[in-house]
Amino acid sequence: MRRPIILIALLGGFAFGCNENARQVAEDEEQEVTETQALPDTANLTPALSSITTDDILKHTKVLASDAFEGRGPGTIGEDSTVNYLVRQFKQLGLQPGNPNGTFVQEVPMFGFTAQPKASFTAGNKTINLNFPSDYVAVSRRFVPNVEVNNSDMVFVGYGIVAPEYGWDDYKGLDVKGKTIVMLINDPPIPAANNSGELDSTMFAGKGMTYYGRWTYKYEIAAEKGAAAAIIIHETEPASYPYEVVSGSWSRENFDVSNANKNMDKTAVEAWITSEKAKELFKASGKNFDQLKAAAIKKDFKPVPLNAKANFNIKNTLREIKSKNVIAKLEGSDPQLKDEYVVYTAHWDHLGKDTKLKGDQIYNGALDNASGTAGLIELAEAFTKLEQKPKRSILFLAVTAEEKGLLGSKYYAENPLYPLNKTLANINMDVLNAYGPTEDVIVIGHGNSELEDILEEEASAQNRHIIPETSPEKGSYYRSDHFEFAKQGVPALYSKSGVKAKGQAADYVKKWQDKYTADDYHKLSDEVRDDWNLQGGVEDVQLFFRVGYRVANGTEYPNWKDGSEFKARRDKMLFQTNN
Repeated sequence: MRRPIILIALLGGFAFGCNENARQVAEDEEQEVTETQALPDTANLTPALSSITTDDILKHTKVLASDAFEGRGPGTIGEDSTVNYLVRQFKQLGLQPGNPNGTFVQEVPMFGFTAQPKASFTAGNKTINLNFPSDYVAVSRRFVPNVEVNNSDMVFVGYGIVAPEYGWDDYKGLDVKGKTIVMLINDPPIPAANNSGELDSTMFAGKGMTYYGRWTYKYEIAAEKGAAAAIIIHETEPASYPYEVVSGSWSRENFDVSNANKNMDKTAVEAWITSEKAKELFKASGKNFDQLKAAAIKKDFKPVPLNAKANFNIKNTLREIKSKNVIAKLEGSDPQLKDEYVVYTAHWDHLGKDTKLKGDQIYNGALDNASGTAGLIELAEAFTKLEQKPKRSILFLAVTAEEKGLLGSKYYAENPLYPLNKTLANINMDVLNAYGPTEDVIVIGHGNSELEDILEEEASAQNRHIIPETSPEKGSYYRSDHFEFAKQGVPALYSKSGVKAKGQAADYVKKWQDKYTADDYHKLSDEVRDDWNLQGGVEDVQLFFRVGYRVANGTEYPNWKDGSEFKARRDKMLFQTNN
């Protein structure tokens, strides 16, 4: 159930220990208020909804994905063209500058780093040489030209997770300062007690992935623990992508957000190794990889020294850039509520241009994510068509460097232009549907947010229904820009067209998506196609409009659902705000 705004401070206090009598009084009051509330009037949305068209989405997509924009790489002339186009579109719609400084941009300080690593392990009396990038990849996100880790003790820390809510600690108090930790990807696949063929749904979301399973978390906790180097063992099934995806992206220039201490709080070395090299390392250390992997799915697992040493030398080629988020604002009509916000996001960037290639060199990124950015422009236009503006303000945020690690959204979420405790929701778009209308809507990260309840009601108005994602183990919820808002506690919605296309065979969508993933995703061939059917994308953008409109006009403040890993962050934020 969504919480009325007037109860937020009190409910936030519950997370920190109200007595049961106060809890019951508040719950009774919440029920009484909720039952008397009517849904915001949606009768006059026709002009806004009808302004969202396939022609307009295609028009903007064609421009953004054209060769003239050179793949929209951050820090390139392609970025300049993209930012100028977005600013021009927002101005033409009559929107206000989204940055309080009077501009439509938020500068995002970043640096590029290209690593030239050398690495080796010694185990027992054996030296294990590592070939880059076929056996391993390694980078340093510290803004320094050279990083060395010499003769560092290696220790296997299972899945590298500290999760108090699950009673889980893979470190068990071990001091890893100066050591090189080796860990497995994803969450521990803990079997269900009564069915060994299923996973325990009470531990790490069962089949789904929690943030503890993401590689980003594993490096974050390694840095927090003070490890000198952190190595993830790649396995295709739990990672959900082949090693070539890792080696291809980590062996080229990468980016990170700049900070005052030059990222010296990061682990000196972040690395991946193939499972084959990991098994060779364990064997040379007198250990059995498969046995230790099996032991790591139990709570009583303790770190295992590997009787091995790690050596890394990384030379960084560095450059600083100032990339840009683009942000526009539609100010709310209610004097009491206009300082509260709904934020729509889409990432404008793609992979840029690779001048080493012969022939076509441009990663146009038509679906990923020129289409989503086009949808953002269409949403902005739709809100300007309303006869009465929403009560709360709407922000349209096109972020940079999603393809480099969600950096633009990360920077905004950590340096918000508007208070996050007054940001009711983030609604994110990443790759619009180009295969036609569907009967259903996929909620990625299903069960997390009360925004899903609004989505379900509005999808019903389109004669559609919502379903969970089909492969929660891939951790898709943690791989797009809404996640950076979720990390800060802001309820975030990420949904896409479903799996059943109207009037098509049951496997039509799967075949279409599999072909796109195999042939076009992150490839030179992701270009605008004549056979696209963007009507499904239009329906999705209209749906996102309706959800944001409801939140912006509603008397209720969406929250995370009980059991969500993000709920405590929101409760803590609101509690601190009101005390």
